Amino acid sequence: MNNKKQVFDNVLDLIGNTPLVRLNTLTAGFKGNYLAKVEAFNPGHSTKDRIALYIIEEAERKGILKPGDTIIETTSGNTGFSIAMVGIIKGYECILAVSSKSSPDKIDMLKTMGAKVYVCPAHVSADDPRSYYQVAKRMHEEIKGSVYINQYFNALNIEAHYKSTGPEIWKQTEGKITHLVACSGTGGTISGAAKFLKEQNPNIKVIGVDAYGSVLKKYHETRTFDTNEIYPYRIEGLGKNLIPTATDFDVIDEFVKVTDGESAHSARQIARTEGLFLGYTSGAAFQAIKQLEEEGEFKESDTIVVIFPDHGSRYMSKVYSDAWMEEQGFFDSENEVSIETVQYIQ
Repeated sequence: MNNKKQVFDNVLDLIGNTPLVRLNTLTAGFKGNYLAKVEAFNPGHSTKDRIALYIIEEAERKGILKPGDTIIETTSGNTGFSIAMVGIIKGYECILAVSSKSSPDKIDMLKTMGAKVYVCPAHVSADDPRSYYQVAKRMHEEIKGSVYINQYFNALNIEAHYKSTGPEIWKQTEGKITHLVACSGTGGTISGAAKFLKEQNPNIKVIGVDAYGSVLKKYHETRTFDTNEIYPYRIEGLGKNLIPTATDFDVIDEFVKVTDGESAHSARQIARTEGLFLGYTSGAAFQAIKQLEEEGEFKESDTIVVIFPDHGSRYMSKVYSDAWMEEQGFFDSENEVSIETVQYIQ
C-alpha cells in the first residue's frame, strides 16, 4: 500500500501497514522497551484481514476461485468478518461455521456483513460432526462452486504474515526487535512473522501465548498431542484442541499459558491506561508479558513487540460487560466490580 495515497480505491487498500504504538503507563517499571502492533487499525479491525485478502487473491490467481463462487470458512469471528468484507468487494457469497464461544457481538457483525452463519457447539472434539471444522467441510462438499479457506491447515496463512506482518515489524523497529510476543490460535500470525524476523536475526526470541485448556504449549515442548490438556476455556481465537499445520512450532521458542480471568482484566487495563480499546486476545498477550517480566525475561536494552490482534468492540457482551465478568467469577477482592459512573437524569 502507498502510504502517501490520499484516496483509496476501496476498503481493501487499507489492509496492512498497521502502526507500532509505544506502551507507556502499562509497562512503567518494567525492564525493556515495549511496542504494540495494533492490528485493530486494519479496516476489518483485526489481523485476519491480512490472511483473508492474501488467501482469496492467491485462489483467484490460481483459478481456484471464480466469479459467483462461495467462500466457506471456520472462524471464531474475526477471520469470518474479514472474509465477508473481502467477499463484498470482490463479489463472493460467504458461509461461515462459527464456534458458539464467539461473542454475540461477533456473530451479529458477521450477519450484518451478509454472511450466512452456522453456530456450532464449542466444546466438542474436532472430529465431532457438530464441530465447526466438520460443518464447514460438509458445506464445502455439498455446495458446488465453493472454496474452503481452511485457515488452520492452509500454508498461505503463514505466508500472508511472512510477506506483511514480519517485514513491517522489522522496518518499524529498524531491526532492533529482540522479542516477539503473540497469541497462537491457527498460528499463522506468529509463525509467518517469526519466520521472517528470524531470517533477519536468528537471535530474536519468539514467545507464543496459549490458553489453559489448549494443547499447543505441551505439543510444542513434547511433540505429543495430549487430550488430557483439553478442557473448556473462555478466550476466543487463542489456543486449540487440535494441532494446526498453520503453526510452525520450529520458529517459536516457547509458549506461555494465561488464564481467562487475568486476560480479561488485562484487556480492561490496556483500555484504562493506554486508551487502546482492544479485544480479549490482546489482554491475553499483555498478560503473558506481565508474567514474563515477573520471571525476569527482559533486560533494559530489549525491544519487545507484542501483537494486539483485534478491537474491543467485538467483546462488549463479554470482557467489557460487568455482568458477564461477574457471571464468570472474574471479580474478586483485587478486581471489584467497576464503580458505577453512569447517572440518569430524570
